[in-house]
Amino acid sequence: MAELATIARPYAEALFQVAVKGDLKQSAEQLDAIAGIAADAQMRQFADNPKTLTQQVFDMITGIIKIPLSDSMRNLLLTVIENGRLAALPEVAQQFHALVNARSGVSEAKVFSAFPIDAAQLATVVESLEKRFGRKLNASVQVEPELIGGIRVVVGDEVLDTSVKARLEQMRVALTA
Repeated sequence: MAELATIARPYAEALFQVAVKGDLKQSAEQLDAIAGIAADAQMRQFADNPKTLTQQVFDMITGIIKIPLSDSMRNLLLTVIENGRLAALPEVAQQFHALVNARSGVSEAKVFSAFPIDAAQLATVVESLEKRFGRKLNASVQVEPELIGGIRVVVGDEVLDTSVKARLEQMRVALTA
């Protein structure tokens, strides 16, 4: 996957430079929309077919998208298709969001929980995590029943694991050492 990240970086940075002059939120929404379509296996198969023309792929994607695309987003999409890099669009979106978050001083936080977390609980958890990590966090929750209880939080390359599974593993290691 390092190759996809390398391919996506120049596209994400160029789009970010253009989007900073306009509406970052609108650009992010548009990019997410085309990245979602580009992530579809059938769409990539259609785009990778040597008999399919660039304009056909472009027209197909723009026809599927429900929101109007800005000129910069249309140019990005056309360039990506012409260069055969449609598969890199989800990674472009991910890197674009990272650039937007870095500019606004926000970090992405992935919260893994054994049980679903409602909005009020998440707000409390995020508040304490922001104090712990010393920055604003944009949290998303993923349920992992194998944690048994507690949460595991991933912010960038930092991990905070307070799950029952992690505690049991620590006890196992201590008892067998």
